[in-house]
Amino acid sequence: MYIKDIIKDIPHKVLSGSIEKDISNIFYDSREVIKDALFVCITGIKTDGHKYIDDVIKKGAQAIIVSKHININEAYRDITVIQVPDSRKALAIASRNFCHNPSKDFNLIGITGTNGKTTTTFLIDHILKQHHKKTGLIGTIENRINDKVIESSRTTPESYDLQKLLQNMKNEQVDNVIMEVSSHALSLDRVYGLSYKTAVFTNLSLDHLDYHKTMDNYLKAKAKLFKMSEYGVVNIDDKASNAILREAQCKKIYTYSTMNPKADFYANKIELNATGVVFNLIFDEKIYRVNYSTPGKFSVYNALAGIIATYIEGIPLSNIIEYINQFTGVSGRFETINSQSGYSVIVDYAHSPDGLLNVLKSIKEFAKGRVITVFGCGGDRDKSKRPIMGEIASEYSDFVIITSDNPRTENPETIIKEIEVGISKNKCAYSTILSRKEGIKFAITMAEEDDVILIAGKGHETYQEINDEIYDFNDVEIVKETIQEESNLV
Repeated sequence: MYIKDIIKDIPHKVLSGSIEKDISNIFYDSREVIKDALFVCITGIKTDGHKYIDDVIKKGAQAIIVSKHININEAYRDITVIQVPDSRKALAIASRNFCHNPSKDFNLIGITGTNGKTTTTFLIDHILKQHHKKTGLIGTIENRINDKVIESSRTTPESYDLQKLLQNMKNEQVDNVIMEVSSHALSLDRVYGLSYKTAVFTNLSLDHLDYHKTMDNYLKAKAKLFKMSEYGVVNIDDKASNAILREAQCKKIYTYSTMNPKADFYANKIELNATGVVFNLIFDEKIYRVNYSTPGKFSVYNALAGIIATYIEGIPLSNIIEYINQFTGVSGRFETINSQSGYSVIVDYAHSPDGLLNVLKSIKEFAKGRVITVFGCGGDRDKSKRPIMGEIASEYSDFVIITSDNPRTENPETIIKEIEVGISKNKCAYSTILSRKEGIKFAITMAEEDDVILIAGKGHETYQEINDEIYDFNDVEIVKETIQEESNLV
Protein backbone atom coordinates (compact mmCIF):
# COMPACT_ATOMS: atom_id res chain seq x y z
CA MET A 1 0.00 0.00 0.00
CA TYR A 2 1.21 3.51 -0.80
CA ILE A 3 2.26 5.76 2.07
CA LYS A 4 -0.26 8.40 1.04
CA ASP A 5 -3.07 5.87 1.58
CA ILE A 6 -1.64 4.64 4.87
CA ILE A 7 -1.48 8.15 6.36
CA LYS A 8 -4.97 9.16 5.20
CA ASP A 9 -6.86 10.96 8.05
CA ILE A 10 -3.64 11.44 10.05
CA PRO A 11 -2.56 15.08 10.68
CA HIS A 12 1.01 15.17 9.37
CA LYS A 13 3.92 17.05 7.87
CA VAL A 14 6.28 15.43 5.36
CA LEU A 15 9.85 16.28 6.43
CA SER A 16 11.61 14.37 3.64
CA GLY A 17 11.02 11.89 0.84
CA SER A 18 7.95 10.91 -1.12
CA ILE A 19 4.59 9.57 0.06
CA GLU A 20 4.09 7.77 -3.28
CA LYS A 21 6.20 4.80 -2.13
CA ASP A 22 4.74 1.32 -1.78
CA ILE A 23 5.17 -0.05 1.75
CA SER A 24 5.51 -3.76 2.60
CA ASN A 25 4.39 -3.60 6.22
CA ILE A 26 4.11 -1.45 9.37
CA PHE A 27 6.22 -1.95 12.50
CA TYR A 28 6.48 -0.31 15.91
CA ASP A 29 9.18 -2.70 17.22
CA SER A 30 12.56 -1.91 15.64
CA ARG A 31 13.72 -5.52 16.07
CA GLU A 32 11.08 -6.77 13.63
CA VAL A 33 11.56 -4.25 10.82
CA ILE A 34 12.04 -5.64 7.30
CA LYS A 35 12.90 -4.15 3.90
CA ASP A 36 10.53 -1.50 2.51
CA ALA A 37 8.67 -1.16 5.83
CA LEU A 38 7.14 1.82 7.58
CA PHE A 39 8.41 2.26 11.14
CA VAL A 40 6.35 4.22 13.68
CA CYS A 41 8.38 5.71 16.54
CA ILE A 42 6.41 5.09 19.74
CA THR A 43 7.43 6.61 23.05
CA GLY A 44 6.81 3.76 25.45
CA ILE A 45 7.04 3.25 29.20
CA LYS A 46 10.48 1.62 29.01
CA THR A 47 12.00 2.88 25.75
CA ASP A 48 11.54 5.30 22.86
CA GLY A 49 11.29 4.25 19.22
CA HIS A 50 12.99 7.48 18.13
CA LYS A 51 16.27 6.03 19.46
CA TYR A 52 16.22 3.28 16.84
CA ILE A 53 15.73 5.26 13.63
CA ASP A 54 19.28 4.61 12.37
CA ASP A 55 18.84 0.88 13.08
CA VAL A 56 15.61 0.56 11.10
CA ILE A 57 17.06 2.51 8.16
CA LYS A 58 19.95 0.03 8.03
CA LYS A 59 17.38 -2.79 7.97
CA GLY A 60 15.73 -1.29 4.90
CA ALA A 61 12.83 0.76 6.26
CA GLN A 62 11.62 3.21 3.62
CA ALA A 63 9.45 5.43 5.80
CA ILE A 64 9.50 6.70 9.38
CA ILE A 65 6.72 8.32 11.39
CA VAL A 66 7.99 10.52 14.23
CA SER A 67 6.36 12.70 16.86
CA LYS A 68 9.56 14.42 18.05
CA HIS A 69 11.99 16.77 16.35
CA ILE A 70 14.78 14.94 14.53
CA ASN A 71 17.70 16.23 12.46
CA ILE A 72 17.33 15.31 8.81
CA ASN A 73 20.82 14.44 7.54
CA GLU A 74 22.37 12.67 4.54
CA ALA A 75 21.31 9.27 5.89
CA TYR A 76 17.66 10.28 5.40
CA ARG A 77 18.11 11.34 1.77
CA ASP A 78 16.01 8.49 0.34
CA ILE A 79 13.84 7.97 3.41
CA THR A 80 10.33 9.37 3.81
CA VAL A 81 10.03 11.03 7.22
CA ILE A 82 6.58 12.08 8.40
CA GLN A 83 6.00 14.10 11.56
CA VAL A 84 2.74 13.72 13.46
CA PRO A 85 1.38 15.26 16.68
CA ASP A 86 0.82 11.85 18.31
CA SER A 87 2.55 8.73 17.03
CA ARG A 88 0.32 6.34 19.02
CA LYS A 89 -2.80 7.71 17.37
CA ALA A 90 -0.93 7.70 14.05
CA LEU A 91 -0.04 4.01 14.49
CA ALA A 92 -3.68 3.18 15.22
CA ILE A 93 -5.03 5.00 12.13
CA ALA A 94 -2.19 3.84 9.85
CA SER A 95 -2.81 0.25 10.96
CA ARG A 96 -6.53 0.61 10.37
CA ASN A 97 -5.90 1.96 6.86
CA PHE A 98 -3.27 -0.69 6.07
CA CYS A 99 -5.67 -3.46 7.11
CA HIS A 100 -8.59 -1.89 5.18
CA ASN A 101 -10.60 -0.97 8.28
CA PRO A 102 -11.79 -4.52 9.05
CA SER A 103 -14.10 -3.66 11.96
CA LYS A 104 -16.55 -1.89 9.64
CA ASP A 105 -17.61 -5.33 8.37
CA PHE A 106 -18.85 -6.80 11.66
CA ASN A 107 -20.39 -5.73 14.97
CA LEU A 108 -17.74 -4.88 17.56
CA ILE A 109 -18.61 -5.23 21.25
CA GLY A 110 -16.19 -3.87 23.87
CA ILE A 111 -16.28 -4.70 27.58
CA THR A 112 -14.43 -2.51 30.07
CA GLY A 113 -14.29 -2.39 33.87
CA THR A 114 -12.09 -3.58 36.72
CA ASN A 115 -13.78 -6.96 37.22
CA GLY A 116 -15.99 -9.20 35.11
CA LYS A 117 -14.56 -8.38 31.68
CA THR A 118 -13.39 -11.89 30.84
CA THR A 119 -16.48 -13.74 32.04
CA THR A 120 -18.82 -11.26 30.35
CA THR A 121 -16.85 -11.54 27.11
CA PHE A 122 -17.03 -15.35 27.14
CA LEU A 123 -20.72 -15.27 28.05
CA ILE A 124 -21.59 -12.96 25.15
CA ASP A 125 -19.52 -15.14 22.82
CA HIS A 126 -21.40 -18.24 24.06
CA ILE A 127 -24.84 -16.68 23.53
CA LEU A 128 -24.00 -15.48 20.02
CA LYS A 129 -22.58 -18.87 19.04
CA GLN A 130 -25.66 -20.66 20.35
CA HIS A 131 -27.67 -18.36 18.08
CA HIS A 132 -25.53 -19.53 15.13
CA LYS A 133 -23.39 -16.41 14.83
CA LYS A 134 -19.75 -16.51 13.75
CA THR A 135 -17.65 -14.82 16.41
CA GLY A 136 -14.23 -13.48 17.20
CA LEU A 137 -13.02 -13.06 20.79
CA ILE A 138 -10.16 -10.94 22.12
CA GLY A 139 -9.17 -11.04 25.76
CA THR A 140 -6.97 -11.92 28.70
CA ILE A 141 -7.16 -15.70 28.45
CA GLU A 142 -7.09 -16.14 24.69
CA ASN A 143 -7.97 -14.72 21.31
CA ARG A 144 -10.25 -16.82 19.18
CA ILE A 145 -11.66 -16.84 15.65
CA ASN A 146 -14.75 -19.05 15.73
CA ASP A 147 -13.27 -22.18 17.39
CA LYS A 148 -9.63 -21.51 16.47
CA VAL A 149 -7.69 -20.41 19.57
CA ILE A 150 -4.83 -17.90 19.24
CA GLU A 151 -2.50 -17.22 22.16
CA SER A 152 -3.05 -13.92 23.95
CA SER A 153 -0.10 -11.97 25.37
CA ARG A 154 -2.07 -9.01 26.77
CA THR A 155 -5.71 -8.15 27.41
CA THR A 156 -5.91 -5.75 24.45
CA PRO A 157 -3.19 -5.97 21.75
CA GLU A 158 -1.20 -3.00 20.43
CA SER A 159 -3.13 -1.19 17.68
CA TYR A 160 -1.30 -2.75 14.71
CA ASP A 161 -1.55 -6.28 16.13
CA LEU A 162 -5.20 -5.64 16.94
CA GLN A 163 -6.00 -4.48 13.40
CA LYS A 164 -4.22 -7.51 11.89
CA LEU A 165 -6.22 -9.79 14.18
CA LEU A 166 -9.45 -8.03 13.22
CA GLN A 167 -8.47 -8.38 9.56
CA ASN A 168 -8.08 -12.14 10.03
CA MET A 169 -11.50 -12.24 11.67
CA LYS A 170 -12.99 -10.31 8.76
CA ASN A 171 -11.44 -12.83 6.34
CA GLU A 172 -13.21 -15.59 8.28
CA GLN A 173 -16.48 -13.65 7.84
CA VAL A 174 -17.32 -13.29 11.52
CA ASP A 175 -20.58 -11.58 12.47
CA ASN A 176 -19.47 -10.25 15.85
CA VAL A 177 -16.21 -9.59 17.68
CA ILE A 178 -16.33 -9.39 21.46
CA MET A 179 -13.29 -7.92 23.15
CA GLU A 180 -12.04 -6.94 26.56
CA VAL A 181 -10.91 -3.33 26.47
CA SER A 182 -8.36 -2.56 29.18
CA SER A 183 -7.79 0.87 30.67
CA HIS A 184 -4.19 0.69 29.39
CA ALA A 185 -5.45 0.10 25.85
CA LEU A 186 -7.77 3.09 26.06
CA SER A 187 -5.15 5.34 27.63
CA LEU A 188 -2.44 4.27 25.15
CA ASP A 189 -4.74 4.59 22.12
CA ARG A 190 -4.49 0.93 21.10
CA VAL A 191 -8.20 1.01 20.18
CA TYR A 192 -8.16 4.57 18.81
CA GLY A 193 -10.12 4.88 15.57
CA LEU A 194 -12.22 1.75 16.08
CA SER A 195 -16.00 2.06 15.83
CA TYR A 196 -17.75 -0.05 18.42
CA LYS A 197 -21.38 -1.00 18.11
CA THR A 198 -21.68 -1.64 21.85
CA ALA A 199 -19.67 -0.65 24.92
CA VAL A 200 -20.22 -2.40 28.26
CA PHE A 201 -19.18 -0.99 31.65
CA THR A 202 -19.03 -3.60 34.43
CA ASN A 203 -17.61 -1.73 37.45
CA LEU A 204 -14.67 0.31 38.72
CA SER A 205 -12.54 -0.34 41.79
CA LEU A 206 -8.96 0.13 42.98
CA ASP A 207 -6.49 -1.26 40.43
CA HIS A 208 -3.69 -0.20 38.06
CA LEU A 209 -2.78 2.94 40.00
CA ASP A 210 0.88 2.11 39.34
CA TYR A 211 0.11 3.29 35.80
CA HIS A 212 -2.89 5.66 36.07
CA LYS A 213 -1.72 7.28 39.36
CA THR A 214 -5.25 8.39 40.34
CA MET A 215 -8.71 6.81 40.27
CA ASP A 216 -9.92 9.81 38.27
CA ASN A 217 -7.41 9.05 35.50
CA TYR A 218 -8.43 5.39 35.63
CA LEU A 219 -12.10 6.32 35.27
CA LYS A 220 -11.45 8.76 32.42
CA ALA A 221 -9.64 6.02 30.51
CA LYS A 222 -12.64 3.68 30.87
CA ALA A 223 -15.06 6.43 29.82
CA LYS A 224 -13.29 6.84 26.46
CA LEU A 225 -14.94 3.66 25.18
CA PHE A 226 -18.35 5.29 25.46
CA LYS A 227 -17.28 8.06 23.11
CA MET A 228 -16.52 5.46 20.42
CA SER A 229 -19.69 3.37 20.59
CA GLU A 230 -23.18 3.40 19.14
CA TYR A 231 -24.78 1.70 22.16
CA GLY A 232 -23.85 1.68 25.83
CA VAL A 233 -24.52 -0.88 28.57
CA VAL A 234 -23.89 0.50 32.07
CA ASN A 235 -24.04 -0.95 35.58
CA ILE A 236 -25.69 1.91 37.48
CA ASP A 237 -25.12 0.23 40.85
CA ASP A 238 -21.47 1.25 40.53
CA LYS A 239 -20.84 4.83 41.68
CA ALA A 240 -18.52 5.43 38.69
CA SER A 241 -21.50 5.00 36.37
CA ASN A 242 -22.48 8.67 36.77
CA ALA A 243 -19.23 9.79 35.15
CA ILE A 244 -19.53 7.12 32.44
CA LEU A 245 -23.07 8.29 31.60
CA ARG A 246 -21.99 11.93 31.65
CA GLU A 247 -19.09 11.34 29.23
CA ALA A 248 -20.91 8.92 26.91
CA GLN A 249 -21.72 9.88 23.34
CA CYS A 250 -23.80 6.79 22.49
CA LYS A 251 -27.10 7.15 20.65
CA LYS A 252 -28.73 4.75 23.15
CA ILE A 253 -27.70 3.55 26.62
CA TYR A 254 -29.21 0.62 28.50
CA THR A 255 -28.73 0.49 32.27
CA TYR A 256 -28.77 -2.53 34.57
CA SER A 257 -29.08 -2.94 38.33
CA THR A 258 -29.92 -5.22 41.22
CA MET A 259 -30.88 -2.27 43.43
CA ASN A 260 -32.64 0.29 41.27
CA PRO A 261 -36.00 -0.80 39.76
CA LYS A 262 -35.82 2.16 37.37
CA ALA A 263 -32.93 0.56 35.49
CA ASP A 264 -33.79 -0.68 32.00
CA PHE A 265 -32.86 -4.23 33.04
CA TYR A 266 -33.50 -4.95 36.73
CA ALA A 267 -32.76 -8.14 38.67
CA ASN A 268 -34.53 -9.07 41.90
CA LYS A 269 -35.55 -12.14 43.94
CA ILE A 270 -31.96 -13.32 43.73
CA GLU A 271 -31.25 -16.79 45.11
CA LEU A 272 -27.61 -17.68 45.77
CA ASN A 273 -26.30 -21.19 46.31
CA ALA A 274 -23.14 -23.27 45.91
CA THR A 275 -23.87 -24.15 42.29
CA GLY A 276 -24.98 -20.79 40.90
CA VAL A 277 -27.57 -18.02 41.03
CA VAL A 278 -31.24 -17.76 40.11
CA PHE A 279 -32.97 -14.41 39.71
CA ASN A 280 -35.88 -12.56 38.16
CA LEU A 281 -35.05 -10.32 35.22
CA ILE A 282 -37.50 -7.48 34.75
CA PHE A 283 -37.49 -5.72 31.39
CA ASP A 284 -40.23 -3.87 29.57
CA GLU A 285 -42.72 -4.81 32.33
CA LYS A 286 -42.11 -8.53 31.76
CA ILE A 287 -40.48 -10.99 34.17
CA TYR A 288 -38.04 -13.70 33.11
CA ARG A 289 -36.48 -16.29 35.44
CA VAL A 290 -32.74 -16.70 34.85
CA ASN A 291 -30.47 -19.57 35.94
CA TYR A 292 -26.71 -18.97 35.85
CA SER A 293 -24.22 -21.65 36.85
CA THR A 294 -21.56 -19.52 38.60
CA PRO A 295 -22.19 -18.68 42.29
CA GLY A 296 -22.09 -15.14 43.68
CA LYS A 297 -23.88 -11.82 43.45
CA PHE A 298 -21.27 -10.63 40.92
CA SER A 299 -22.53 -13.36 38.56
CA VAL A 300 -25.90 -11.59 38.38
CA TYR A 301 -24.13 -8.48 37.09
CA ASN A 302 -22.14 -10.46 34.53
CA ALA A 303 -25.33 -12.14 33.35
CA LEU A 304 -27.18 -8.82 33.03
CA ALA A 305 -24.36 -7.30 30.97
CA GLY A 306 -24.32 -10.34 28.67
CA ILE A 307 -28.09 -10.32 28.30
CA ILE A 308 -28.23 -6.67 27.25
CA ALA A 309 -25.29 -6.84 24.83
CA THR A 310 -26.86 -9.76 22.98
CA TYR A 311 -30.36 -8.24 23.13
CA ILE A 312 -28.89 -5.27 21.24
CA GLU A 313 -27.81 -7.79 18.59
CA GLY A 314 -31.46 -8.68 18.05
CA ILE A 315 -31.57 -12.03 19.85
CA PRO A 316 -34.93 -12.60 21.60
CA LEU A 317 -34.71 -12.55 25.41
CA SER A 318 -36.30 -16.00 25.66
CA ASN A 319 -33.46 -17.42 23.56
CA ILE A 320 -30.78 -15.51 25.48
CA ILE A 321 -32.02 -16.88 28.80
CA GLU A 322 -32.10 -20.41 27.40
CA TYR A 323 -28.49 -20.04 26.20
CA ILE A 324 -27.35 -18.62 29.57
CA ASN A 325 -28.66 -21.74 31.29
CA GLN A 326 -26.18 -23.74 29.20
CA PHE A 327 -23.11 -21.59 29.99
CA THR A 328 -20.55 -23.52 32.07
CA GLY A 329 -18.21 -20.67 33.01
CA VAL A 330 -14.63 -19.68 32.26
CA SER A 331 -11.33 -21.31 33.19
CA GLY A 332 -9.83 -19.71 36.31
CA ARG A 333 -12.96 -17.69 37.07
CA PHE A 334 -14.58 -19.18 40.17
CA GLU A 335 -13.42 -22.58 38.91
CA THR A 336 -14.41 -25.23 41.47
CA ILE A 337 -12.62 -28.51 42.18
CA ASN A 338 -14.37 -30.84 44.62
CA SER A 339 -12.47 -33.40 46.71
CA GLN A 340 -13.52 -36.85 47.83
CA SER A 341 -12.96 -35.69 51.41
CA GLY A 342 -15.86 -33.25 51.18
CA TYR A 343 -14.04 -29.93 50.91
CA SER A 344 -13.88 -27.81 47.76
CA VAL A 345 -11.24 -25.59 46.17
CA ILE A 346 -12.10 -22.49 44.15
CA VAL A 347 -9.49 -20.97 41.81
CA ASP A 348 -10.18 -17.39 40.81
CA TYR A 349 -8.35 -14.55 39.05
CA ALA A 350 -9.36 -12.02 41.75
CA HIS A 351 -6.31 -9.74 41.98
CA SER A 352 -7.87 -6.44 43.05
CA PRO A 353 -9.50 -5.53 46.39
CA ASP A 354 -12.99 -5.44 44.91
CA GLY A 355 -12.47 -8.70 43.04
CA LEU A 356 -11.27 -10.48 46.18
CA LEU A 357 -14.11 -9.01 48.22
CA ASN A 358 -16.76 -10.17 45.73
CA VAL A 359 -15.41 -13.70 45.59
CA LEU A 360 -15.07 -14.06 49.36
CA LYS A 361 -18.52 -12.64 49.99
CA SER A 362 -19.93 -15.15 47.51
CA ILE A 363 -18.15 -18.05 49.22
CA LYS A 364 -19.38 -16.95 52.65
CA GLU A 365 -22.95 -17.14 51.36
CA PHE A 366 -22.78 -20.90 50.85
CA ALA A 367 -19.75 -22.23 52.80
CA LYS A 368 -20.79 -24.65 55.57
CA GLY A 369 -17.28 -24.99 57.00
CA ARG A 370 -14.23 -22.75 57.20
CA VAL A 371 -13.05 -20.43 54.46
CA ILE A 372 -9.30 -20.80 53.83
CA THR A 373 -7.78 -18.19 51.51
CA VAL A 374 -4.46 -18.47 49.66
CA PHE A 375 -3.30 -15.34 47.85
CA GLY A 376 -0.49 -12.88 47.17
CA CYS A 377 -0.04 -9.66 45.20
CA GLY A 378 1.91 -9.04 42.00
CA GLY A 379 5.26 -7.31 42.10
CA ASP A 380 6.08 -4.11 40.20
CA ARG A 381 2.40 -3.15 40.36
CA ASP A 382 0.16 -0.94 42.49
CA LYS A 383 1.41 -1.33 46.08
CA SER A 384 -1.50 0.55 47.67
CA LYS A 385 -3.87 -2.40 47.27
CA ARG A 386 -1.70 -4.89 49.19
CA PRO A 387 -2.74 -4.01 52.78
CA ILE A 388 -6.32 -3.49 51.60
CA MET A 389 -6.45 -7.00 50.17
CA GLY A 390 -4.86 -8.34 53.33
CA GLU A 391 -7.58 -6.74 55.42
CA ILE A 392 -10.34 -8.09 53.16
CA ALA A 393 -8.89 -11.60 53.21
CA SER A 394 -8.63 -11.63 57.00
CA GLU A 395 -12.15 -10.23 57.47
CA TYR A 396 -13.88 -12.84 55.32
CA SER A 397 -11.66 -15.89 55.97
CA ASP A 398 -11.12 -18.23 58.88
CA PHE A 399 -7.51 -18.80 57.90
CA VAL A 400 -5.27 -16.99 55.41
CA ILE A 401 -2.09 -18.14 53.71
CA ILE A 402 -0.11 -15.24 52.24
CA THR A 403 2.14 -16.41 49.45
CA SER A 404 3.73 -15.26 46.19
CA ASP A 405 1.77 -14.26 43.11
CA ASN A 406 3.98 -12.98 40.28
CA PRO A 407 6.69 -11.15 42.27
CA ARG A 408 8.43 -10.11 39.04
CA THR A 409 11.51 -8.08 40.05
CA GLU A 410 10.34 -7.28 43.59
CA ASN A 411 11.42 -9.15 46.70
CA PRO A 412 8.45 -11.46 47.44
CA GLU A 413 9.09 -11.23 51.18
CA THR A 414 8.62 -7.44 50.99
CA ILE A 415 5.28 -7.90 49.20
CA ILE A 416 4.12 -10.36 51.86
CA LYS A 417 5.05 -7.94 54.66
CA GLU A 418 2.97 -5.20 53.00
CA ILE A 419 -0.02 -7.57 52.84
CA GLU A 420 0.50 -8.44 56.52
CA VAL A 421 -0.14 -4.82 57.49
CA GLY A 422 -3.78 -5.30 56.46
CA ILE A 423 -4.09 -8.84 57.82
CA SER A 424 -3.20 -7.63 61.31
CA LYS A 425 -6.28 -5.38 61.44
CA ASN A 426 -8.48 -8.42 62.05
CA LYS A 427 -8.14 -11.35 64.45
CA CYS A 428 -7.65 -13.95 61.75
CA ALA A 429 -5.12 -16.77 61.96
CA TYR A 430 -2.67 -16.78 59.08
CA SER A 431 0.64 -18.15 57.79
CA THR A 432 3.17 -16.80 55.34
CA ILE A 433 4.55 -19.36 52.88
CA LEU A 434 6.83 -17.93 50.19
CA SER A 435 6.40 -20.83 47.74
CA ARG A 436 2.95 -20.63 46.12
CA LYS A 437 2.98 -24.37 45.46
CA GLU A 438 3.71 -25.12 49.12
CA GLY A 439 1.09 -22.58 50.19
CA ILE A 440 -1.57 -24.35 48.11
CA LYS A 441 -0.50 -27.75 49.43
CA PHE A 442 -0.61 -26.51 53.02
CA ALA A 443 -4.17 -25.23 52.54
CA ILE A 444 -5.30 -28.57 51.14
CA THR A 445 -3.66 -30.61 53.91
CA MET A 446 -5.43 -28.57 56.60
CA ALA A 447 -8.86 -28.65 54.91
CA GLU A 448 -11.69 -30.66 56.41
CA GLU A 449 -15.15 -31.67 55.24
CA ASP A 450 -17.33 -28.67 54.18
CA ASP A 451 -14.34 -26.28 54.14
CA VAL A 452 -13.88 -24.05 51.08
CA ILE A 453 -10.37 -23.09 49.93
CA LEU A 454 -10.03 -19.99 47.76
CA ILE A 455 -6.85 -19.69 45.72
CA ALA A 456 -6.92 -16.16 44.35
CA GLY A 457 -4.89 -13.95 42.06
CA LYS A 458 -3.69 -16.01 39.10
CA GLY A 459 -6.77 -17.85 37.85
CA HIS A 460 -6.18 -19.04 34.30
CA GLU A 461 -2.47 -18.13 34.22
CA THR A 462 -0.09 -20.99 33.46
CA TYR A 463 3.12 -19.32 34.61
CA GLN A 464 4.80 -17.51 37.46
CA GLU A 465 7.11 -14.55 36.80
CA ILE A 466 10.12 -14.25 39.13
CA ASN A 467 13.12 -11.97 38.46
CA ASP A 468 12.33 -11.65 34.75
CA GLU A 469 12.14 -15.44 34.40
CA ILE A 470 8.94 -17.25 33.41
CA TYR A 471 8.24 -20.58 35.12
CA ASP A 472 5.47 -23.07 34.36
CA PHE A 473 2.86 -22.77 37.08
CA ASN A 474 -0.86 -23.54 37.06
CA ASP A 475 -2.96 -23.21 40.22
CA VAL A 476 -5.62 -25.64 38.97
CA GLU A 477 -3.06 -28.33 38.11
CA ILE A 478 -1.34 -27.94 41.48
CA VAL A 479 -4.71 -28.34 43.23
CA LYS A 480 -5.68 -31.44 41.25
CA GLU A 481 -2.27 -33.06 41.73
CA THR A 482 -2.32 -32.40 45.48
CA ILE A 483 -5.88 -33.71 45.91
CA GLN A 484 -4.92 -36.82 43.94
CA GLU A 485 -1.83 -37.38 46.10
CA GLU A 486 -3.98 -36.99 49.20
CA SER A 487 -6.56 -39.52 47.96
CA ASN A 488 -3.80 -42.03 47.17
CA LEU A 489 -2.70 -41.89 50.81
CA VAL A 490 -6.18 -42.71 52.11
